[in-house]
Amino acid sequence: MERLSGNEIRERFLKFFVDKGHARVESSSLVPHNDPTLLFTNAGMVQFKDIFLGIEKKGYQRAATSQKCVRAGGKHNDLDTVGRTARHHTFFEMLGNFSFGDYFKADAISYAWELLTVVFGLPKDKLWITIYLDDDEAFALWREKAGIPADRILRLGEKDNFWSMGDTGPCGPCSEILVDRGEERSCGAVECGIGKCDCDRWLEIWNLVFMQYNRDAQGVMTPLPKPSIDTGMGLERIASVLQQVDSNYDTDLLQPIIKAVEVISNQAYHRGEMGFPFRVIADHARACTFLINDGVLPGNEGRGYVLRRILRRAVRFGKVLNIQKPFMYQLVPVVLDLMVGAYPELKEKRSYIEKVMKIEEERFHETLHEGMKIVGEIIARLTEEGKEVITGKDAFVLYDTYGFPLDLTEDIGVEAGLAVDKDGFMQEMEKQRERARAARTDVRAGEDALVFSEALKEHPATQFNGYTVGRLNTQVQAIVNLKEKVKVGRAEAGQTIAMLLAETPFYPEGGGQSADTGTITTAMGRVEVTEVIKLPDGKIIHKGEAREGFIETGEAVTAEIDQELRLASARNHTATHLLHEA
Repeated sequence: MERLSGNEIRERFLKFFVDKGHARVESSSLVPHNDPTLLFTNAGMVQFKDIFLGIEKKGYQRAATSQKCVRAGGKHNDLDTVGRTARHHTFFEMLGNFSFGDYFKADAISYAWELLTVVFGLPKDKLWITIYLDDDEAFALWREKAGIPADRILRLGEKDNFWSMGDTGPCGPCSEILVDRGEERSCGAVECGIGKCDCDRWLEIWNLVFMQYNRDAQGVMTPLPKPSIDTGMGLERIASVLQQVDSNYDTDLLQPIIKAVEVISNQAYHRGEMGFPFRVIADHARACTFLINDGVLPGNEGRGYVLRRILRRAVRFGKVLNIQKPFMYQLVPVVLDLMVGAYPELKEKRSYIEKVMKIEEERFHETLHEGMKIVGEIIARLTEEGKEVITGKDAFVLYDTYGFPLDLTEDIGVEAGLAVDKDGFMQEMEKQRERARAARTDVRAGEDALVFSEALKEHPATQFNGYTVGRLNTQVQAIVNLKEKVKVGRAEAGQTIAMLLAETPFYPEGGGQSADTGTITTAMGRVEVTEVIKLPDGKIIHKGEAREGFIETGEAVTAEIDQELRLASARNHTATHLLHEA
């Protein structure tokens, strides 16, 4: 077995299939094209979905790719297991070969066996196969084409060895190729074996999907006129085998990033539990670099929210390593050195990726410093008391006083074996809003209305688009300094202001539902929106504090609501109606 670098493995895989008549197709973006059902590209077949469905045609019938993938958020979410296991990642590369009605099982099996045993030199006696329980054709082909003994071909059920694109559509049995990494990696259980445990001895390295049926809404499967092939092999996994290391994190695809974290933190990496923060940071540095490269920006909803969670999770584990300053952006050049050969577009965006990461880190460091101390005290107290839940009140104090996001409290709680009372959190949030409403006297309300009507009289009503989007680009129409009660052209960090936008996604208070909160950002500044009201003439006023830089009238801005709080508020509003009806 030849020891190959990650880059050599990728190139040998692609060259092998090009020599077999496959088109070498570049990786598609991590943001799926015209597919609202997916948060991120999470498998090699995603860019070929319309070809498999017969909607689109290309100038080739067989293809090979190394596809960048992210599994974080949505149905496929490996975020919480990253760094805890030897083989889970948020970002990874999927090597794959595909046939669109061209070759089928016989060639797919022959190609896979030749690549693994001849090109990569894996020992034949260490390879095991799983097939769908009644796929006799695959059983016969593995015996004939690869010479695999019958006792190393295992039949498993639908959960393990039958693949489908969805509830309906193309589907079929699959064959998984596993490598026996030796008894020393066994879990030690009496029944340790494929399909019985998930220990590190039996490592799945390649999945061959045989798309041969179409399933209708009634669950009836009919043979496809042109059966197809879709395969996937994780680059990091096969690298761990060929480089003869215990973990994906010990391969040359991730070790240079871990070594860079050692330098930044001035701490040594350990391969056990103590190395967990290093592995999280190394994985997340790759995910953040590629997501930003593909156009995702940190935000409060959708893809941007997932990116923000990944980056902030890495920063928090940096704190565990006593890294007190922004550092993730310093890992971008290391990631680029490793990946730019396969993804040259990274080079052009290096400074942009670094800038986005650094700005997000700087914002989060302010939040994190005080909040981490308090959450640590809460966890210590609950542990001493033998309790298992962080109360909604504690979670709300962290959020309201220290700006600590609820999802971050949940993440830290999980690591300490504690749940968070989310319902209690929302109740505390509503109490706070009620207190704020009660504190506004009629006199003050009258003063505000007078100030706004006079200062903003020449401006039209605000266009509200919040029913369809939670984030949009718009323009500042006017700014009012709430302390001085005058209209101003510019607001600086630290000032309490009210803003009028051309259009907004922010829902104003009314109809029994609380107003949205969120942020309004420009290239040079950020305002945290804490209150939204609607004037009788249709203008929507965004009140809040300028937290960073400055913001000016006429500037282009991005207005973004806190999506999680809106959904929670809507659920609470609906529940209140149901209670009243009952």
